Amino acid sequence: MRTIFEPFRIKSVEPIRITTREERQALIKDVHYNLFGLKSDDVLIDLLTDSGTGAMSSAQWAGVMRGDESYAGSPSFFRFRDAVQNLMPFEHIVPTHQGRAAEAILFSIFGGEGRNIPNNTHFDTTRGNIEASGAFGHDLVIEEGKDPSSLHPFKGNMDLDRLAAYLDEHGDSVPCVMITITNNAGGGQPVSLENIQAVSALAKAHGKPFFIDGCRFAENAWFIKQREPGQGERSIPDIVRDCFACADGMTMSAKKDAFGNIGGWLALNDPELAEIAKACLIRTEGFPTYGGMSGRDLEALATGLTEIVDEDYLRYRIRTNAYIIERLEAMGIPVVRPAGGHAVFIDARNWLSHVDPLQYPGQSVAVALYELGGIRSCEIGTAMFGRQPDGSENPAAMDLVRLAIPRRTYTQSHFDYVIEIFEELHGIREQLTGYEIIWEPKLMRHFTCKFKPLGS
Repeated sequence: MRTIFEPFRIKSVEPIRITTREERQALIKDVHYNLFGLKSDDVLIDLLTDSGTGAMSSAQWAGVMRGDESYAGSPSFFRFRDAVQNLMPFEHIVPTHQGRAAEAILFSIFGGEGRNIPNNTHFDTTRGNIEASGAFGHDLVIEEGKDPSSLHPFKGNMDLDRLAAYLDEHGDSVPCVMITITNNAGGGQPVSLENIQAVSALAKAHGKPFFIDGCRFAENAWFIKQREPGQGERSIPDIVRDCFACADGMTMSAKKDAFGNIGGWLALNDPELAEIAKACLIRTEGFPTYGGMSGRDLEALATGLTEIVDEDYLRYRIRTNAYIIERLEAMGIPVVRPAGGHAVFIDARNWLSHVDPLQYPGQSVAVALYELGGIRSCEIGTAMFGRQPDGSENPAAMDLVRLAIPRRTYTQSHFDYVIEIFEELHGIREQLTGYEIIWEPKLMRHFTCKFKPLGS
């Protein structure tokens, strides 16, 4: 259908403050052209992230009222644990306040100087936690995953030949192998079940534990059902279980595919590793039956994990992204294809071919979208990934702009407005200039760095 049918009714609304273009130009200048610095009240359509920005259901809000706030042994924790284990068959569930906390605990165990950790593509906080430990993260996504125009159905797949060679060469320094589903930094592209199982087999053949960053596991399972031979008649929960059955553990930001506004977990099978993780949890997050979350959060996640695997919801979710991409492609705007799960990715490097990658074409597009239409997006490119551990800077594999779609938050009319702003921007794209970074922190610079337009 051309009309997107949202499989829910709206029960509560939140006003959007309408700003002028002149106001937005002043606001973005005041925060040194970094969209993370904007106040959310100054944003019309907020597509900065899909993390924790979705709308909770009436059933989740009912669960919030049931939340038990006992420090230890809360029944809310056990409902949360059972909901996780219903989909991810791990022995030990260690709750955290969000996914990066789970990563920090994991790499306090597996990280360290001289260690190397392969992944299809590490996202920013994963890489940041690895590098903070002194280790180094390597990206081994397939070549099609670096080509925005490739129509490979599973562009998030790990390159198995490169992984095998990597483990042969660096085996002693590799403490574990990871894979991210879906592959966020590569355009929200899925990983096939076959590839997940093959990566697991390679890791085990080299004696390495295998971990999955499962933030968008349900969206990944939907793509497996739609695109992978032999999976079309299977249920989403069964596909999810198969994805995690071959792993030794997982990290999870429950702010994505668990419909949470906060929360996450680290899951493990090894009891000794679980005890080490829980000791770290108590020191940094909280007791193992709440882990930095309230009982209300735990209840909301327990319900969200049942709602996220609903096929009507997933069909609507993926169709929304495809709809936007179809409209943008019709205008001649280059996008990452095929449509990913949680976001639309603009190929800013190709769209603004007159802007050098080291002048951050993705940032130029993101700022222009805000100035023109009040749309907040996120650069996923050289500003995010260009700075190397040795201090040098290289162009990222791609310069993308991510429009991350919050879950159950915006309607088709909002997205039609986004498309209209892109149409206006497409007509003036040659006028856009690049940016320079005038200040940056040592790690994960894109969150807080300061930009300046070239020639200003």
